[in-house]
Amino acid sequence: MLPVPEIFTLVVGRGEGKKKLTAFDSALLDAGVGNMNLLRVSSVLPPRCDFRPALKMPFGSLLPIAYGSITSDVPGETISASIGVGIPEDPASFGMIFEFSGFCTGSEAAIKVEEMVREAFEMRSLGLKEVKVKAIDHVVKECGTVFAGCPLFFPF
Repeated sequence: MLPVPEIFTLVVGRGEGKKKLTAFDSALLDAGVGNMNLLRVSSVLPPRCDFRPALKMPFGSLLPIAYGSITSDVPGETISASIGVGIPEDPASFGMIFEFSGFCTGSEAAIKVEEMVREAFEMRSLGLKEVKVKAIDHVVKECGTVFAGCPLFFPF
């Protein structure tokens, strides 16, 4: 069994490329996670997980991360991604992580992801202390990607 992460942050990025995968890679680099091995996880923030404003990990690290992204090769199209984390009132409880991506502005994406976080807490009858949200949008030039994620990691 893997250890339970103790720290989280929120990251967003945008990127352009000639192909969809290179646009995605460019967005990962912009978000600061492009030189790590991402392990996609779902939506639970571990108990007592502390927020840090920045991510510092060695290149090639295995990084659990909940994320959403969208890629488009339609020039002029607006794409967005957002990530939201609900912090529980009780630090011994768990929180929730939600992501959203779509064809809208970053501010619209932020609203949608916050609504999902609040609904998830209501469904679980959990007390909500705070919602942290980060969002990004991008107008596609050739082939663009937006990325929003919540890395979960360990102090070292």
